[in-house]
Amino acid sequence: MTVTQGPRTAAATTPLVPAAPPVVVPEPEQTVTFTIDGAETTVPKGTLVIRAAEQLGIQIPRFCDHPLLAPAGACRQCLVEVWAPGRDGKVAKMPKPQASCTLEATPGMQVRTQHTSPEADKAQHGVMELLLINHPLDCPVCDKGGECPLQNQAMSNGRATTRFVDVKRTFAKPISVSTQVLLDRERCVLCQRCTRFSEEIAGDVWIDLQKRGAQQQIGTFDTEVLGFAGDTPVGAATLDTSGRPFASYFSGNTVQICPVGALTSAAYRFRSRPFDLVSTPGVAEHDANGSAIRVDHRRGVVLRRLAGEDPVVNQEWTTDKDRFAFRWQSAPDRITTPLVRRREADGSRGALEPCSWTEALDTAAAGLREAVAGAGVGVLPGGRLTLEDAYAYAKLARVALGTNDVDHRSRPHSAEEEQLLGHLVAGRTLEVTFADLVAAPAVLCVAFEPEEEGGVLFLRLRGSVVAGRTHVWSVAPLASRGLQRLDGTLLAAAPGTEPEVLDALEADADEDLLAQAAQALAAPGSVVLVGERAATVPGALSAVLRLAARTGARVAWVPRRVGERAGVEAGTLPTLLPGGRPVADPAARIDMAAVWGVGDLPARPGRSADEILAAAAAGELGALVVGGVDPADHEDPRLARAALDAVPFLVSLEVRTSEVTDRADVVLPVAPPVEKPGTYVTWEGRPRPFPQALTTTFLPDHRVLDRLADALGVELGLPTLAAVHAELDQLGGWDGARVPAPDVDPREPDPVPPGHAVLATWHQLLDAGRLQDGEPYLAGTATRPVARVSAATAAACGVADGGDLRVSTDRGAVVLPVLVTPMADHVVWLPTNARGCAVRDTLGAGTGTVVRVGADEEERA
Repeated sequence: MTVTQGPRTAAATTPLVPAAPPVVVPEPEQTVTFTIDGAETTVPKGTLVIRAAEQLGIQIPRFCDHPLLAPAGACRQCLVEVWAPGRDGKVAKMPKPQASCTLEATPGMQVRTQHTSPEADKAQHGVMELLLINHPLDCPVCDKGGECPLQNQAMSNGRATTRFVDVKRTFAKPISVSTQVLLDRERCVLCQRCTRFSEEIAGDVWIDLQKRGAQQQIGTFDTEVLGFAGDTPVGAATLDTSGRPFASYFSGNTVQICPVGALTSAAYRFRSRPFDLVSTPGVAEHDANGSAIRVDHRRGVVLRRLAGEDPVVNQEWTTDKDRFAFRWQSAPDRITTPLVRRREADGSRGALEPCSWTEALDTAAAGLREAVAGAGVGVLPGGRLTLEDAYAYAKLARVALGTNDVDHRSRPHSAEEEQLLGHLVAGRTLEVTFADLVAAPAVLCVAFEPEEEGGVLFLRLRGSVVAGRTHVWSVAPLASRGLQRLDGTLLAAAPGTEPEVLDALEADADEDLLAQAAQALAAPGSVVLVGERAATVPGALSAVLRLAARTGARVAWVPRRVGERAGVEAGTLPTLLPGGRPVADPAARIDMAAVWGVGDLPARPGRSADEILAAAAAGELGALVVGGVDPADHEDPRLARAALDAVPFLVSLEVRTSEVTDRADVVLPVAPPVEKPGTYVTWEGRPRPFPQALTTTFLPDHRVLDRLADALGVELGLPTLAAVHAELDQLGGWDGARVPAPDVDPREPDPVPPGHAVLATWHQLLDAGRLQDGEPYLAGTATRPVARVSAATAAACGVADGGDLRVSTDRGAVVLPVLVTPMADHVVWLPTNARGCAVRDTLGAGTGTVVRVGADEEERA
């Protein structure tokens, strides 16, 4: 990996419209013709025999084989009889049965499986007998019982009785590979699916095949096997909360692909039998990838989630967060009935009390009606909504409340970002997809960490890197562990200097690395991935568009939350109507008014989320409608809380109690994702519909908002999912003028006096977010929060590697152990919302803020 500090240069002036990539004509595919069990078939050259058999509907038993892992031939269960042409052209039988999972088809080959070959059948019976010699007879208590390939194939391809009479080998069990993944070694058949996944797919060295002969086993970290430096795996700079080495956000995939019950989930272990479960397809709600999942539930309770199979999006993988973090939807603090805050005799605010839906809606309508007639209403839907719910918030704001003061961005944001979303993102779906990403020769990440903020996107990108198709570049203050596992190249930029580095990416740049990056991005099909954090750096998004214009690379915006793209498309932005229609465009307003059946729409562009909160805090708004927003997520949590305290009337739509509940006048409970159907929209702009898994009486947001509008005397027309979809279909796309491209000048970075540093921060995949509540096993695998600084910065602070560093502002201080990291001097990196490190809440700071740094006073003492 190459690390360099980008220079500061003047911004280039180039057109802002990227050039269209040239059309590439693929070469004709070479094929091979051969026979399996007498059936002739033609397959692409390089196809494995076991894959060709699948295409013909011929079942060959296997354990180690997996279509997304490299062939291993570890279990030998898929042995077949093979005849192949020799050098003289005569077809001859191979001396012994061959593993069909590692054998490529060749012209004229004749394959006989266990269905037509007694020799192959006998070989498979023999392998099965060996696998079962030491396998325990604990199927009644094994989590895999009922969905176990070993059970099934022992019946179909094994002996009816055992010839083994000795005592079976046993191991102490279970081993805690992590707090989330448990290992029963005696069940393992050494297929190595788990180790191959960790090495090939995730790039995490956290489990491996150890020892030899009869003692060979899958095991946890072993310093003699895995190559440690001290107590930490080489290349792994992360530890779990117990201090043990553990470095994977994707470990749950090994539990799912384990063909026996060797690897189990601590959260699901011994909780249910597979045949007691009802399975419903779903879409993960934690990030913008829209990963397919399977929701397994029993008697109205979700017991586990598995990765769904979707070759277009997540293949067969998902993150541990998507897999295990679902108990928030049924947490004990679930709101189960509408609540209204009563007024005391002296007019002061009393306590929240349960009430009927009719009373709650009428109370909410009365308060909102008074606010509409007075100072107005602001709408804050949050960034976790389905497309249907986001559309209902957008329509409610314009039609029922008469305002464009609506913004789903409950996070740091900017006017430059809003302009980019209107110009480049809204209404432009599937312009850059996962398929484009894995085919790209070069990918540049700007203010975006694929592993921490992208989840499955990281796995897809890494697969392309391992295959040799893609080179990854990153503009960031340091090379994260995720970038290292992508074999990426860092273009170092201190927080706030990203626009200068982006503008310096020229083919004739003085610095070789910058020139190489520019040339790589000029290759057809290259992609720039820009994260939501770029909104916090003035001029960064404008510089991204200039770079795209120079190189021809396509730009994709990748937010963290699942509902961000749906909000952009549905119009929950103060300057955008649904489909990318600009609020300021009269033709766009007329178009929307015709669809919504109203005379006119508010013409003045609305205020952003931060401006709405500031207005509420200053007493300039009469009411707020809030949907599932956490004040701590905003750039200034103190301002958010002050706004919620100061606003005269507050309506909250929530699943669980929160800080907003404590301040609300009316609380309307809504259904969590598992209890409603809907559609998420991925960062690609791809709609991802999902059905309702659990029967419930709770209503989705769009139905609650429809009833609220009815109480206001306005027909919203969104009482059902079908009604929402009919309106969205009628709406169609926008072919009028779009929002112009942003053109913001970079801001001169603030000076860094002695004893200070510039703050860099981003969210880690597993942190203290409320959607991870109720999962102690998952929380145990989160990386421990550390403060990262360069060696020179640590020395200037008087802190040694591993010592405690105090990072402070006038609002508060965070004390974390130091991890000396190759990175720019005078920069300190902190996790945004790790346990014990709430950067925005404690420090009131964000990326680019100058903070005080120094050794902790207790350490000095």
